Amino acid sequence: MKSVRVSLGHDAEALAPIHAAICESPAIDREVVLGGQAVDGVETITSFVYGNVDAYESILDALETVREYDTTPTEDGFFLYLRRDLGPEGTSLLDALSQETVVVVPPIEIRSDRTIRATLVGHSNDLATVIEELAGGVAVDVRWTSDSVTVNETVASQRQLTALETAWEVGYYEVPRRNGIEAVADELGCAVSTASELLRRGEANVVGRVLETRR
Repeated sequence: MKSVRVSLGHDAEALAPIHAAICESPAIDREVVLGGQAVDGVETITSFVYGNVDAYESILDALETVREYDTTPTEDGFFLYLRRDLGPEGTSLLDALSQETVVVVPPIEIRSDRTIRATLVGHSNDLATVIEELAGGVAVDVRWTSDSVTVNETVASQRQLTALETAWEVGYYEVPRRNGIEAVADELGCAVSTASELLRRGEANVVGRVLETRR
């Protein structure tokens, strides 16, 4: 099996109504679909939305395809339960990205920059077919691939993560700094140069992942 993380960029005409409204609203950043299914032309999903609940509810209230919804506000946004008609085509996002051997692994990120990010797992040939047969107006950017079944890349190696955790515990990242790189090296039982290398690479990987999720 092979895993692939894709970012699907949409022309304005190719956006689904809810996605288009998310892109147009300054009060909504993104929606992360946690799971769902489509049965007899009706899609049911649960998701977390980073944004203003009133702004999102106004979007849903304006759409005739929405059958019902429920929201639960939190500090960062709100959880959403949504049931909607799929229209004449009767195809959900989960179905559109699937083939006989391909599954879409939640979460699926619907972003306000007209992109959707998702992880697909399946046979290589079928994964390639899914990407090739996407509708017009959709551009595919492959973020990463793996020759094993996975839903995300490792943020950093285990040694790098251990070094980062150790640095945090000894106060290396405090402001002002409580202990220097020497203390980190001492706790790890390695040379200062080795500790410094582990921290630099770990920091680069972690920061890169955070920035990647925002692009």
